[in-house]
This record gives sequence, C-alpha cells and structure tokens, in this order.
Amino acid sequence: MIKVYKELNNILLVNLNIKEASLENGDAFKAEVIKLFDKYHKSIAINMSAVEYIDSSFLGSIVSVFKHLISFQADVVLVGLSKDITNLFALTRLDKVFKIYNSFDEITNQ
Repeated sequence: MIKVYKELNNILLVNLNIKEASLENGDAFKAEVIKLFDKYHKSIAINMSAVEYIDSSFLGSIVSVFKHLISFQADVVLVGLSKDITNLFALTRLDKVFKIYNSFDEITNQ
C-alpha cells in the first residue's frame, strides 16, 4: 500500500498506492505509516495522487497518524491531493492542520 520513494535528511517521502481510501484499508494504512516512522524516525510526506476517493474513516486514520507523529515532534505532510480531496480537506478544515503540497518537488526545494 505504501512505498518509500526517497529518504531526505529530515523527511521520508512515500507513495500511497490505493485508489479508494476507506474503512477497509484505514487500519492497514495507519499501521504501515507508524511502522515506517518507528524505523526511520522522520517526518513523513505522503503522495496521495493515486487516491481518487477518501471517506471519513480514512480521514480519521490520517488524523490518528498525525497525532502519533506530532507526539514525537514529527509531522505528516500530504502531497498531490486531487481537487475533490482538496475540497474535502478544506470543508473539514483539515487543510489548516496538515501541510499540503502539489508535489514532492515543492517540499525538497524549500
């Protein structure tokens, strides 16, 4: 489900390779991200460009991952959200919680 793309000094870039982010895969997502954090101890940037649909339970999984990482002074960054998912994050005000970028290049060029 999650593949490591690149490891930078302070952030791990990963790709989320699912089309539908829902209750069915939310727990597995959360477990994989936390396992990656436990291994690398870095903030994690998740490329979600393959995701076409996301439900509220998966949003809860993302928030849960965020809470876990933030307790270790790490961060979750979201990348490549579709227009509909960007609108969902704005509607739920999660766009105020998460750093959201269009591509990994925006993160690496800072």
